[in-house]
This record gives sequence, structure tokens and C-alpha cells, in this order.
Amino acid sequence: MLHNNQILKALIDRLWNNFWSGGISNPLTAIEQITYLIFMKQMDDLEAKREREAESLGEVYTSKFDGMFKVPGSEEEISKQDLRWATFTSSMSGEALLHHVQTKVFPFLKEFEGGFKFTKAMASAVFIMPKPSLLEEAIKIIEEIFIEIKKDAIEGGHAFQDIQGDVYEMLLGEIASAGKNGQFRTPRHIIKLMIDLLQPQLGQRIVDPACGTAGFLLGAYQYILTDLVKKDNPEALQPDEDGFMRATVSATLNENLKHIVEESLYGYDIDTTMVRLGLMNLMMHGINQPNIDYKDTLSKSYNEDSQYDLVLANPPFTGNIDKGDINESLKLVTTKTELLFIERIYTMLKMGGTAAIVIPQGVLFGSGKAFVECRKIMVEKSELKAVISMPSGVFKPYAGVSTAILIFTKGSESSNVWFYDMQNDGYTLDDKRNKIEKSDLLDIVQKYHNRNSAPSIDNQRTVNFFTISKQEIVDNNYDLSFSKYQEQVYEEVEYEEPKVIFEKLETIEANIIKGINELKELF
Repeated sequence: MLHNNQILKALIDRLWNNFWSGGISNPLTAIEQITYLIFMKQMDDLEAKREREAESLGEVYTSKFDGMFKVPGSEEEISKQDLRWATFTSSMSGEALLHHVQTKVFPFLKEFEGGFKFTKAMASAVFIMPKPSLLEEAIKIIEEIFIEIKKDAIEGGHAFQDIQGDVYEMLLGEIASAGKNGQFRTPRHIIKLMIDLLQPQLGQRIVDPACGTAGFLLGAYQYILTDLVKKDNPEALQPDEDGFMRATVSATLNENLKHIVEESLYGYDIDTTMVRLGLMNLMMHGINQPNIDYKDTLSKSYNEDSQYDLVLANPPFTGNIDKGDINESLKLVTTKTELLFIERIYTMLKMGGTAAIVIPQGVLFGSGKAFVECRKIMVEKSELKAVISMPSGVFKPYAGVSTAILIFTKGSESSNVWFYDMQNDGYTLDDKRNKIEKSDLLDIVQKYHNRNSAPSIDNQRTVNFFTISKQEIVDNNYDLSFSKYQEQVYEEVEYEEPKVIFEKLETIEANIIKGINELKELF
């Protein structure tokens, strides 16, 4: 939707450039500060809406901005009305504005009694704004962005909530230098692929144990919305830029359905910044009370076993963690997070629950004991449904590591495993990641869902997808790499007889000598 609005795109670029030129060059720091400003505006807008609704109904409403606020670290008390976005952005400027926001508005935001889970995540937040001009320009651009969102909603017939969500997703898309501790944003089209493979349903409990900016939870939310629209108004569906059918009607959810969806989505992360960004991402898309919390799902403090119908994740590949921090319920003898997360995801699933996770391809064939035991969990204790290998450029510019998607259902054992070797994800595989026509994504979805009804192609392992029996995988030490089972096709090349080759070389040599002699005669 947003790709059609060049004005919004230009404003977002301006906002980012404002922070970079203003001295905040770290994209993660910049998006945090932008998020705090957006939350300040959201608080005021939401309260203003509630006040208008109460007035139109003739009801009494006590605003969260009524009363006085004691400024931390001082004896000063000020009216909460002075902490509203509409008030301070119109009445202050320069150093006075920066001081007011930094010492009064931001502390109030951290204690805001609006029922927001975002407020809880603000405990350790810090407001960093090096100069007044940066704050003034940021406020101006954010105001312009929301004016354009309203205009687009009216003229373009789009829901305000959906455009607002798209804007925040685009802001998050600028975090191209992330990657510390193995964290980087999963490309949106890969998330949509994994969501379409699992097909989440309304009422299912869905979790991401390392949720980052909540891309998987948002993807599940949008798929569920699409599924609801498909049943009532299928003509409203349109393919997006990657070919996936998606509806953009989050604002039309009735309160009952919204409550069901909100109580279905859960996310955890060990980075408080990511928790805040994930919360805001879902809030901007219409989920008022997201269930995202600060928690290390590999640690001793996490014990939510057998709670979820679906797990969607791209856990960080950080290498190793402290052995003493690992939850005792995890039995794999390893400190490698990519292996521990697979076991953790297995334990989080209800019996019959399904997971789709991204893993580094080394997990597919590693010969160490922990690697083999990890694969056994998916093959012997679960039904390993699919192994989808992805090209190494999928996660550029963040990382060039080769990855794969694993899909497994807890409970029954595997009988056959479906393999697919993705060649194209719809984008160039260099750092630029430009859109291209070739894409295997929809083909993967279609072939995966038809894998049991389609004729067996076990004897056609020269193509980019095939089915392998569990027994063959066991016989190969649970190796899950595509290349292990693919049959290589070798083209026969005929070479000339050595005698003929030597004759040709002699002719070439004679011509070279002749040419040299002719050159000598010129001097």
C-alpha cells in the first residue's frame, strides 16, 4: 500500500536524514527515539478520541491528562494537560521545548496510566536528543506524516490503521546495520512464505520465542485477517508485491474478534529495545495490547511448556551462551543457541502443534552429537514435514549465511520429509536486494500443500524438490541437507584425440613465430 504514496516515502526519508544529520547515526537508536515521539503523539490522539466519543454520547470521561504531575527529581508539579503532544508542540520551541520533553513529557510517558503494555517496557528507556533543532524538525515531520496518512485514508479509501502500520514497518526497514548478537530483521516476504505454509487460524495460540520487532506475529495477524475477509468478501483480496493474497482491513475488526486475536499472539525477546519496537509495531497495526514481554526463553526462568499451537521464529544465531544460564529442562548437551532454540520450540508446542523456523544450514548436516540429537527431535519425536533450503543472499545486507526453513509437528513421527531447494526469492541476492520477476515463493506454498496428493517423485531427485523417506534419513545419520539426496546430472563432454590437439597447438605456435619474425623485419 505504502509503495504507492511517494509523499509518505519522502517524509520517512526526511525523518531518517534528520536524525543522521542531527548526530544520531545508529539506526537502532534513531528508531527508538522516533518510536518514543510517536508514542507521545499516540497517547494524545487516543485520549482526544475518547474525549470526543464521551462528549458525543453525553458521558463523563476522566482523561489520563487530567490532574497534576510531579516532575521527577524536583518539587515542581505541572498540569498533565501541558504534557499533551498538541499542547507542547504548539506552544514551545528551542531549548525550552527540548527541556520540557526531556524532563517532563518523557518521564510522564514512562508512567502513563493508559493500560499500555508499552509503558511497562519503558522502564529502562532513555530519551536522547542532542539539540533542539533535531527535536523540532522531527516533530514537524511526524505531524506531516500523520496528516498525509489521514489524507491517504480519505482519498485512497485505505484504513488509517493500515497506512499507519505500513509507515512504521517502513521505518523499521531502515535498520540495515542491525546484526549485533545475531539479531536482524527477517525479510517480510520470507515471513509471508512461512505464514502461508502454516496457515494460522483464528483462536490458535501463536508465539515467537525471539520476536525482535514482531514481524512473525504481525504476519500471522495479517494472515488471520485475510482469512476472515476471504470467507465474507473474497473480492476484497488483492495480491501484494510478492504475490501473496492479503487484506488490509485491520481497522474493521469488531472488538470481540480483536480481543480473540490479541489473546492469540505472544512474543518474547531478551533485548528491551526490541521489545519496545515489537510492541509499537503491533500497536501501530491496531493491536492495542500486544502480548510481548522481556524474557529469555532459553533461561531457567522460562517454563511455558506445551502452551502453543504454532511457533514461528528466526532465532538469533549467536554461537554460544553460558552453560549455567540454560534451562534444566533442555536436554541437549550444547551451548549453541541454534540447537537449543529448536529444542525449546519443540517443548513450547502443544501436542499436534506445528513450528516453522529459520535455521543456519549447518544445523542440517553438522556431525557433532548435539547436532544429530537435535535433528532426532524433529525426525523421531515429531513429524518433520519440510526442509526448505534458501540461497545465501536472502538475509543480505545483514548477513550472507546460508539458511533453511524447517517445518515440524510435535507428536507423531516422520514418515516422509519434503525437500525444496529455493533458487529465487523474488529479489537479487546481492546487498541491494532489488525486486526481480523470478520467485519460487508461491511455487513452494503450492507444492508444499499438495505434497501428499501429488504423485511420488522419489525417483526424480534431479529437480529442485522431492520427498525422502524417514528411513533413508536415519540411515544417513539424520542428515537433512538437500545436496545429500539430490542426484547430480553430469553431461558427457567429448574431447578431441590428443594427436589432433597437439597438431592445433603446433599450428598456433607456428603462426605466433611467423608473426614475431614479420615484426622484426619492420625494425
